[in-house]
Amino acid sequence: MGRCCFYTAGTLSLLLLVASVTLLVARVFQKAVDQTIEKSMVLRNGTEVFDSWEKPPLPVYTQFYFFNVTNPEEILQGEIPILQEVGPYTYREIRNKANIQFGENGTTISAVSNKAYVFERNQSVGDTNVDLIRTINIPLLTVVELTQLPLLKEIIEAMLKTYQQKLFVTHTVHELLWGYKDEILSLVHVFKPGISPNFGLFYEKNGTNDGDYVFLTGEDNYLNFTKIVEWNGKTSLDWWTTDECNMINGTDGDSFHPLITKDEVLYVFPSDFCRSVHITFSGFETVEGLPAFRYKVPAEILANTSENAGFCIPEGNCMDSGVLNVSICKNGVPIIMSFPHFYQADEKFVSAIKGMHPNKEEHETFVDINPLTGIILRAAKRFQINTYVKKIDGFVEMGNIRTMVFPVMYLNESVLIDKETASRLKSVTNTTLIVTNIPYIIMALGVFFGLVFTWLACRGQGPMDEGTADERAPLIRT
Repeated sequence: MGRCCFYTAGTLSLLLLVASVTLLVARVFQKAVDQTIEKSMVLRNGTEVFDSWEKPPLPVYTQFYFFNVTNPEEILQGEIPILQEVGPYTYREIRNKANIQFGENGTTISAVSNKAYVFERNQSVGDTNVDLIRTINIPLLTVVELTQLPLLKEIIEAMLKTYQQKLFVTHTVHELLWGYKDEILSLVHVFKPGISPNFGLFYEKNGTNDGDYVFLTGEDNYLNFTKIVEWNGKTSLDWWTTDECNMINGTDGDSFHPLITKDEVLYVFPSDFCRSVHITFSGFETVEGLPAFRYKVPAEILANTSENAGFCIPEGNCMDSGVLNVSICKNGVPIIMSFPHFYQADEKFVSAIKGMHPNKEEHETFVDINPLTGIILRAAKRFQINTYVKKIDGFVEMGNIRTMVFPVMYLNESVLIDKETASRLKSVTNTTLIVTNIPYIIMALGVFFGLVFTWLACRGQGPMDEGTADERAPLIRT
């Protein structure tokens, strides 16, 4: 009996160790898990993945912060602006996809991304309909830009004098966000119908969408899951001066493909930024007990480099690092985009304004992604809206103002996975972890039986077993 146990333990140990090593080298269980995930992360009608894409379950909040001008008269005399940050004014975003149609073979799907904003008073510093903000008069700057067009200069100069426009105006937070009727824009609208008589930083963006999208479903390749192939009927943009800068790359930022590796560079097309951006791996995180890869927007996105020269409008007229002139895609409104408080921008932009305090913790854009499923666990999309101002001869409204990029407002659009969704996702990741660790479990059993084999050998219950009394008796008795 002892000899049988000895050989059984040794044989099992050897077989289990060989099997575990073979399974690890061949990645049998890992490949099985990967294939299962690849097949499940596809936009198909009636699936949980499709339902989550159509109506994202995670709560999204947008916080708006405004820069209140405290020394308007001094600014017109050439002094440095002193701005005071006011906020947040928090809105809950309600998102859903609509007008959904599947393409041929189920490889593409078209939709619009609707957004509605609901004000959250208990998460805000005040009432948007009451709180007043003194800021720069962007409609005035827009109209001044139009004076470069023939025949309009004399008309616009006369209108500005008649209506006694000022460079700094005061409006409620609600008006600045969602729009108000501007008297000068209303008059210009008569001559240029393309210019809206209303102005608001998010005018016509509440309860609307940003255009028609065509996405890849991931049916042909999991790496293509929710990638954008068309936006508003175009496969590329036409605002910038190079084909590379006009490319529409990646997803809309609401989802990513599964099985992400930290060596990947991910691409996102945020339409309000008027261009595609890439994000890079920056570290490991844990969100609600779930593993995550943190990706962030690198500084080179807005750097003044040869790779970004195509974003300079007019061609060759590049600004310093940290800002992007997007007026070409904002109907001529002189809007300059940056990160909040000119984070990662040249020091000249920060020092030109008193009240700028850039820091990574509050002003960096990042996204924490579960690498197994590609699901976003936590994210913060942060950018700042500025305008470009300078003294222009013939316009008394501009006074002796310095030439500068003038901050108006910044936002923080954030999302955090809730505990219920995190619990469901944990069960998936735990099951996957168990399956992929089966070779290690087999290896552990092999080691265990190896220890048993060694123990039996040391006790002498293997080949050295003395046997029973009859077995020890001599074959020939005398």
